[in-house]
Amino acid sequence: MLAIIFKLNICSTSVPKTGAKISPRISNYIAYHTDNANDYSFANEAIPVNNAVYRKVNNSIKRHSYKHVQSHILQRKADKLFPIIEPILKLYGIPEDFKYLPLVESGLNEGTSPKGARGLWQFMPGTARTYGLKVGHGVDERLNIRKATIAACRYIKELHGEFKSWTLAAAAYNNGSIKLAKAIRTQSEDNYFRMKLNRETGSYVYNLIAMKAIIDNPEKYGYNNYYSYLQPKSLLTYNNTLL
Repeated sequence: MLAIIFKLNICSTSVPKTGAKISPRISNYIAYHTDNANDYSFANEAIPVNNAVYRKVNNSIKRHSYKHVQSHILQRKADKLFPIIEPILKLYGIPEDFKYLPLVESGLNEGTSPKGARGLWQFMPGTARTYGLKVGHGVDERLNIRKATIAACRYIKELHGEFKSWTLAAAAYNNGSIKLAKAIRTQSEDNYFRMKLNRETGSYVYNLIAMKAIIDNPEKYGYNNYYSYLQPKSLLTYNNTLL
């Protein structure tokens, strides 16, 4: 009986094949899938890997490359204004990647859009007043970099509290929280990269990702004479206001 049991145990033992390879688990997110993850992420939220996402990211980067834009203006303005914007974002707990939002919104200009939005953060008058900016009677604090950035942080933080996602907060900044919430309910989908949105909002986060990639790695995208910005203390004042 013992001999029979011993023989059965030997026969049931599986022997691994020599040289067999175990396939590694492939991540579903660009942020953990590529060596250049920093080029393709936003606010530390991973981006789904699929051909449509890659195509949209690459198209946006192509539109903002030096070959098409042929200007260093954005980089020079980023040099000047990022040191002002960054500490305010940090103070309010907003991811640093939101510093690229004014580049997409206004090109870091202070002009007025056809709809009436004004300043780096392109606030409409009503929204500006809601978040503490004075607009009217000869005063327009949308043009005050420090105050407008504080107002933007308050708005973005409120949007994040509503949507529980920095990516969706950015989309809502562009499209409005009411319209985005309706799209989420209608589509039963709360992943920006899988949602069907209007053309501007549908490309908005991709433009932010592209702007981040280009500002962080200018030479890779044709801006060969660009240098990384420094943060001297003198740049921490703007509009005669010390941050």
